[in-house]
Amino acid sequence: MKKLIAVIALAILPVASMANTGESMKLESANIDLGNEAAIQRGVKYFVNYCMGCHSAQYVRYKLFTKSGLSEQQIKDNLIFNGSNVGDLMTNAMAGEYAANAFGAPAPDLTLEARRRSADWIYTYLKGFYTDPSRPTGVNNTVFHNVGMPNVLWELEGIKDPVYRYEVHEGGHVVAEFESEAQARVKARELGEDARVEKVVGHFNLVRPGTKSAGEFDQVVRDLATYLTYIAEPVKLERQRLGVWVLLFLVVFTVLAYITKKEWWKDVH
Repeated sequence: MKKLIAVIALAILPVASMANTGESMKLESANIDLGNEAAIQRGVKYFVNYCMGCHSAQYVRYKLFTKSGLSEQQIKDNLIFNGSNVGDLMTNAMAGEYAANAFGAPAPDLTLEARRRSADWIYTYLKGFYTDPSRPTGVNNTVFHNVGMPNVLWELEGIKDPVYRYEVHEGGHVVAEFESEAQARVKARELGEDARVEKVVGHFNLVRPGTKSAGEFDQVVRDLATYLTYIAEPVKLERQRLGVWVLLFLVVFTVLAYITKKEWWKDVH
């Protein structure tokens, strides 16, 4: 039994460590609903219009969205602009070498991005762009620092300047926050050599409004997060429904198996 527990632990630990890698930031809740077909339809519309010039979803066929309430004719008229057929994969025309030269790295395929990250990560990331003149694209991101991707949704959201705050860290924890770097450094000196000051984005100032209000833009990025979560596992809701029935079957089977075992072994001493 101990060996079995050890094997299970070794199998689980790498998965857990992979899930915890990456940026340790506080993510906003996307609060998506995979049963909302309208959100998926809006999400694929935004993806095709704003994301697909660089990114692909090359393991997804356009026809998948007939399961989300769209007809094949609607898909042809509203989602396909490159002569592809409804049964074709959602690829794009940008060469990897060009993307690497233009943005520093090839634009990744986004089919499984929601499973690699999470809907909350995508939602927070798309809302986290701000102006940064030091970057080649003129923007940075609170979730993905020094990101190579430009803010493709800026016309919808508007342009935001960052307002920084200064955190004093000691022993892996934030012990104080200041608006002034000088005050933060004074506090760090008081705490000793182990303390350090970190400059972080506190909030944003909207310097140029976009075509969407804040609430409308939130819905745009939520729809995109819903779409990306859906294509990452289109059968997720069905899997969850089947899972309930499987668990119920196992419970009933366990009870019946136990009763049968008791009946068979009652005369065995």
